[in-house]
Amino acid sequence: MSPARQIIVSGGFDDLKSRDLRFLEEAAKLGELTVLLWPDAVLQQLTGKAPKFPLAERSYFLNAVRYVGKVVAADATADFNALPKTLRADVWADVATSANPARETFAREHKVTYRIFSAKELKGFPEPPIIPNEPGRKKVVVTGSFDWFHSGHVRFLEEVSGFGDLHVIVGHDANIRLLKGEGHPLLPEAERRYVVGAIRFVKQALISSGDGWLDADPEIKRLKPHIYAVNEDGDKGGKREYCDKLGIEYLVLKRTPAPGLVKRSSTDLRGF
Repeated sequence: MSPARQIIVSGGFDDLKSRDLRFLEEAAKLGELTVLLWPDAVLQQLTGKAPKFPLAERSYFLNAVRYVGKVVAADATADFNALPKTLRADVWADVATSANPARETFAREHKVTYRIFSAKELKGFPEPPIIPNEPGRKKVVVTGSFDWFHSGHVRFLEEVSGFGDLHVIVGHDANIRLLKGEGHPLLPEAERRYVVGAIRFVKQALISSGDGWLDADPEIKRLKPHIYAVNEDGDKGGKREYCDKLGIEYLVLKRTPAPGLVKRSSTDLRGF
């Protein structure tokens, strides 16, 4: 059996967004995907300012993306238009906006296919696949807007997935606006669902169809979860009483960042 094709993408991936996840998803369809992640010093050099998120946090987020096989930190002194000798590459994937002749020349000289993805190829937000539940595991549900997705969300989903197979119900646009006011959400529901569904700890990401704090009621009654998990900020809106009525275990987790990372808040990142 021949080894899987080795696909490399490289970049800073600072403030990872849906457009980056679409790129990673499409690149991973070519083979086994490795991300060569630029260190803070390189981003500082390229942009003239410190990255929004440090290397450890960017690496943590990328490692949680289901399309990524592994993350390798680049040497701060390395040429970011070349690949280290320690990485075997069959394809170096890039997006049209970051493609450049030096990178293409390196790929040609080293017999590596240089694959550029166009904006058209990365358009839209496909509905995330449903990953089959594991026999004998409990079913866990979480709800929320997930509007500015960050490492704190990733950590929460990681922790919750330890209690069972995780299903995430993303609030629909009209309800988020109802609960949080004008200007919310920043991103449409299909995009928010796509981002959540790209995280490897999530078995299924779907959109709510109800209203109010219990807008996920139709989905919860259909999924029949054993556990409804929230963080401390989400412990409101009659959720505890709702779970008592339906015989669902209600789990409240503290907001704790992954080891070594700082605590993140969507409100702080969004600015309102």
